[in-house]
Amino acid sequence: MISFPKLLLDGYRTFATQRLPTEQSRYRELSERGQSPTVMVIGCCDSRVSPEVIFDAGPGELFVVRNVANLVPVYQPDAGTHGVSAALEYAVSVLRVEHIVVLGHAQCGGIRAFIDKAAPLSPGDFIGKWMAMFVKPGEIVEQRGHETMQDFTVRIEKAAVFRSLENLMTFPFVRSAVEHGEMQLHGAYFGVTEGSLFVLDQATKEFRSAGEEQASS
Repeated sequence: MISFPKLLLDGYRTFATQRLPTEQSRYRELSERGQSPTVMVIGCCDSRVSPEVIFDAGPGELFVVRNVANLVPVYQPDAGTHGVSAALEYAVSVLRVEHIVVLGHAQCGGIRAFIDKAAPLSPGDFIGKWMAMFVKPGEIVEQRGHETMQDFTVRIEKAAVFRSLENLMTFPFVRSAVEHGEMQLHGAYFGVTEGSLFVLDQATKEFRSAGEEQASS
C-alpha cells in the first residue's frame, strides 16, 4: 500500500488549523469570483526557490509557472503542445496580468547541467533538449579569460533570465501588451544561501539588490 506523504499531510493539518481560519473568507471570495492576479512569475522548479514564499504572497496573488531553469521558449505556433506558452497566453490574454517576472536563482541544477554538459542531447533526454533552447543556433557559451567557474555559473544563471525576457517579446500578445503600456516585464535573481533578492535594472541591465531598489523608489 502506497501512503500519501506524511510531510504533506502534516503540512495540510497545520494549514487547516492555523492559516486557513484566518484566510477562509479569502478562499471563499476567490472560489466565487475567480482569480485575478496582477503578477505572473516564471520561476524554476527548484524546491528551494518558491515564489510564493520569497514574495510572501497570499492565495490568488501570483500566477506562477515553474520549469527547469525558469526558461521561456520562443513563440512557436505549431502542432506541438507548449505548456509554458499556454500558461503565458492565459495569463496575458485572459487574466490580463500587469507584470511578468522571470525569477532566476543561484545553484540552479538545470544551468549546472548545461555548463557541465551533464545533459547531452539524445533521444528521450528531456532535460538536454529543454536546456538546448537556452542558446541560439551557432551561439557559443564559455568562460571568459580569468573568470572563475563560480562567476561563470552566476553569469549564465542571470543570462537565462535575459534570454527568457528576450523570448517573451517574441509572443505577439506579450509584445502588444508591453508596447501599449498594459504590461511590464521584469527580471529577478534569488541567492539561495543568503535568501537575497536582486532585481534587474532595465536601464543599466544590471541586477541590483532589492533593498537598494526599494530605497530608490
